[in-house]
Amino acid sequence: MTNSIFTVVKHIHGFLASPSLWEQTQFGLQQFEIPPLDLTHFEPQPIPEKLRLGHQIEYIFHQLISHSNVYEVVAHNIQIKKGNDTLGELDFIMRSCLPARQEYETCAEPSRSSKKLLHLELSYKFYIIDPTISEPIHRLIGPNRKDAFFAKLKKTKQKQLPLLYTEEGQQTLASLGIEASELEQQVLFIGQLFTPYNTSIPSIHPLNTNCILGFWIRMQDFKTDAFKANQYYITYKYEWIHTPHEKVTWSSYDEIIPAIQEKHFRKQAPMMWIKKPAASIEKCFVVWW
Repeated sequence: MTNSIFTVVKHIHGFLASPSLWEQTQFGLQQFEIPPLDLTHFEPQPIPEKLRLGHQIEYIFHQLISHSNVYEVVAHNIQIKKGNDTLGELDFIMRSCLPARQEYETCAEPSRSSKKLLHLELSYKFYIIDPTISEPIHRLIGPNRKDAFFAKLKKTKQKQLPLLYTEEGQQTLASLGIEASELEQQVLFIGQLFTPYNTSIPSIHPLNTNCILGFWIRMQDFKTDAFKANQYYITYKYEWIHTPHEKVTWSSYDEIIPAIQEKHFRKQAPMMWIKKPAASIEKCFVVWW
């Protein structure tokens, strides 16, 4: 099965509305800048429904970057193996079609000077901000406390990017006609961040506060009169990336409580959309811990 075009369009809009976790260079990593996109004649393609959200987002990025005519995707999801063991995976190898000192030419006839190769690692994550943790960049953790921004950052720097220069990585690239030394490495770290309910925003310096797109709350704080007049929708995982919209089946406060409790029984923190009377729709995680 494949995702409907409606869902893919929502994926695309959500992706493009999500800011990068930092700009330019931070933590020794150069942030990739998505080129300007004219989507007037863009025709989104269905993506496999069974894929986890991270791989669905890779499909979206692949479609968008190919449409830009600024980059050509040479290869993606390149598995690096040692015998029968998989050491890791390279997300994207792309060819820049920008002639030297000239912006946004197309890939139709790239000149020799424009054939810069780029290895890109893509990460799109959802983190809550935990103010009880002292170091700002350690405060970003998964809503189920199973992952963390700093762990992802460390893995990218110490494992994923160096994989390119291992013997196995160089052999794999050589089979594609690519020399590892030709590649520039960048990352695209995108995140949706959620701040604690009813508190001031904790520091996440040097990360981008524009990534804060909602709040998180514990069940005991959710069970108050302040939330009873709203309508609610518990999203599917693939909808986490979407900008909230009206075209869903809304539930009342009394209806949503047992649905949240069922998620919590399985130690899952649901993402909800909250529709307040005469107000915009908000995003929220209700955590179980």
